Amino acid sequence: MKSAVDLHAVIMAGGSGTRFWPLSRKRRPKQFLPIVSEKTMIEETYRRIRRIVPGRRVFTIADAPQSRSIRRLLPALPAANVLIEPRARNTAASLILATAHVHRRNPEAVVAVLASDHLILDEPLFLKKLEAAAEAAFRTEGLVTFGVQPTYPATGYGYIQFDQAGGRDFAGEPFYPVRAFREKPTREAAAAFLESGDYAWNSGMFLWRASVFARALERDSPAFFPFWQRTREALDKKSSKTLIRIFEEIPALSIDYALMEKAKGTLVCAGDFGWSDVGAWSALGEIWPRDDQGNARRGDVVAVESRGNIICNPGKLTALIGVENTVIVQAGDVLLVCRKDRDQDVKKVLDLLRGGGKTKHL
Repeated sequence: MKSAVDLHAVIMAGGSGTRFWPLSRKRRPKQFLPIVSEKTMIEETYRRIRRIVPGRRVFTIADAPQSRSIRRLLPALPAANVLIEPRARNTAASLILATAHVHRRNPEAVVAVLASDHLILDEPLFLKKLEAAAEAAFRTEGLVTFGVQPTYPATGYGYIQFDQAGGRDFAGEPFYPVRAFREKPTREAAAAFLESGDYAWNSGMFLWRASVFARALERDSPAFFPFWQRTREALDKKSSKTLIRIFEEIPALSIDYALMEKAKGTLVCAGDFGWSDVGAWSALGEIWPRDDQGNARRGDVVAVESRGNIICNPGKLTALIGVENTVIVQAGDVLLVCRKDRDQDVKKVLDLLRGGGKTKHL
């Protein structure tokens, strides 16, 4: 039997992607780079979701300059579906606006919120589970998310604690009640989460019925519900000035803080489809081709007693001698060299560049 779910997708395409500097820059962040394939990451995301969602029901949301890039990269996407944030105010504001657009079309439509810059290795399983999650969102009064089984005590991810005993099946997939969302923990806490077995990494992918999202805001996030009402009215009246005022006033919070951590009745499904947020250079050690010494590279590399490195220097030869566990990136006017376990500190370099007035390198 064909599902009755009217599934829409919202691709969150904002963000600066600073952790992939110097390849990513202010005008060309991570989602607009061909990091995991020959296509940009947003092109891969759009291609993947189009297998189950027609283009007329796919939206992107980003600021105006990024939206112009989206129009170039995704020419088949209807222009009206390229939603523009009047101002960068984090994901709660973005998703209130995007969900309000879907709500105008059909309040009972299901919205699948996807990041524009994630890697999915097992696409058939992902799409199967996404359809099951859409069914769960359509059949219940709760929000739905995916949790990824932790493989190490990561401190850079949020965590989802879930009840392993209270699962419900939708479209042949089990969904478990969420007990709590935990933000990025200390290493000790992350180790305890990993050992407990009832925590998952927060994938940052969410599904909800548009009407359920509105009711969840009203019940569980009353500070944001008036902004939902005003946004919905502004869209009906086609008032761009009102939307600008809303984005000037709405608190700049992530959807996790604004709603997901407070919402009742949320369900989580195992995201065991080869997910990675490709959050830093070190992630590419498992994605890019590697030589017999474990060096992941783009570009020609000659390595003498050099192991576990990540090299990005397309079109040029990089020669390594006695170098281990190092990230080496040549991009335009910048050469980055850092220890692989310090790649999260790229942001500190950007702070120094801003403070020193060297903004041309950003």
